[in-house]
Amino acid sequence: MAILAGILAVLSALVAAALWRLFRLCRQPAPAAGFFHPYTNDGGGGERVLWCAVRAVQELRPDLPCAVFTGDADASPDALAARAFDRFGVRLLRPPQVVLLNKRKWIEASTYPHFTMIGQSLGSAYLAWEALTNLTPQFYFDTSGYAFTYPLAWLFGCKVICYTHYPTISSDMVERVKQRSFMYNNNSRIAGSIWLSRCKILYYTIFSWLYGLVGSCAHLVMVNSTWTRSHIVNIWKIPERTKRVYPPCDTSALQAYYFVGTHQKHLVNKQMLPLERSTIPPILISVAQFRPEKAHGLQLEAFALALQKLDPDFPKPKLQFVGSCRNKEDLERLQTLKDRSIELHIEELVEFHKDISYRDLVQLLGGAIAGLHSMTDEHFGISVVEYMAAGAIPIAHKSAGPMMDIVLDEDGYKTGFLACEKEEYTNAIIKVLRMPEPERQEMAAAARKRAQRFSEQRFLEDFTEAVRPILSLTEA
Repeated sequence: MAILAGILAVLSALVAAALWRLFRLCRQPAPAAGFFHPYTNDGGGGERVLWCAVRAVQELRPDLPCAVFTGDADASPDALAARAFDRFGVRLLRPPQVVLLNKRKWIEASTYPHFTMIGQSLGSAYLAWEALTNLTPQFYFDTSGYAFTYPLAWLFGCKVICYTHYPTISSDMVERVKQRSFMYNNNSRIAGSIWLSRCKILYYTIFSWLYGLVGSCAHLVMVNSTWTRSHIVNIWKIPERTKRVYPPCDTSALQAYYFVGTHQKHLVNKQMLPLERSTIPPILISVAQFRPEKAHGLQLEAFALALQKLDPDFPKPKLQFVGSCRNKEDLERLQTLKDRSIELHIEELVEFHKDISYRDLVQLLGGAIAGLHSMTDEHFGISVVEYMAAGAIPIAHKSAGPMMDIVLDEDGYKTGFLACEKEEYTNAIIKVLRMPEPERQEMAAAARKRAQRFSEQRFLEDFTEAVRPILSLTEA
């Protein structure tokens, strides 16, 4: 009851605040582009989209100031610009203005032990109220997927532009509850009860209707994949305003390797990253944030099973986990993986790399022969493209983005493997490990060619084409 009362209080405050703002202040939005991105240090694909989007707007409208709404207390214009370059290789034309948000706790999952989805959604509107009262930009960009902020931004007079990585709710989620399937977002207690499952279906149905209502307030919707577009169009009902813009993957840097000076600081030369890889030992890599939906445990179990099935004299492969941690829960998941590797007696063959630099990530990818991905219904799968661009054969989950957009044949050649169950991942790992080197290089070459469809340059072109009609309407 306390959670429901809190949600109602937030909703009431939003309505009252919006009316007060609209009918008492009535000030015009400032000529600026504001990017609502509460977490600018998540290190994932969403953050890369943010910085590439800021860069694209700066190039399209040099006269238009850009601001970032973030709850990171250590954020500053220079620090964010440096982070964009150091972590993602994106050089901004000028540092963005920073609008610090103090109420970010309202979008944290820990604030809502129950009814988390609706709680975070309404909380995002409350956070957007704080953002928009500090700066009301002419163009409001949401690059994190907080659709419940759109009506408020629209009421404030902003043009609402969003880049949606995945739908907050989808028909797939509803179907899993109907089937009473246990997953990270449908716990065993609910899955095991027919009545609780029915209540959750009702909850999802109401939320889906609300989600469609708020999403329809966007003036322009960009989505990252075929799968995401189909769900967003189905729920938001605005196909004419919905554009598919593949996310930016730095395929050029991932195809290159660097010669550096004596002090490991200065770039001396850059050459094409060769497809030939050392197999002593053969290295598998997994690049993903340490979040529950990434299913790192499945990868670890499949790797352990593959080790059991390999011949005793076969060179022992290594598995490298690379990712970032957003909070205490992510750190605990990372420790659980380390503990599990010890239980499986494979700790000497598993490495963990947390919050590493972009250059270190490129170097690790350049040494891997295969990359693992295991998230069900991954909206796109930037890490899968990164594997392909770097010359590592992808072994990805057979669903959504990887299945529909990425791991497809290129010029008649296979570009990787798709799997669902542990045994399928194990078999794919063994296939890559036993693959003759010429065959592996042929597949890696086809995968690298396909990765060019998802380059950063392609994103900049498609993003610019999508936003130009709106940003040009008021251009001086």
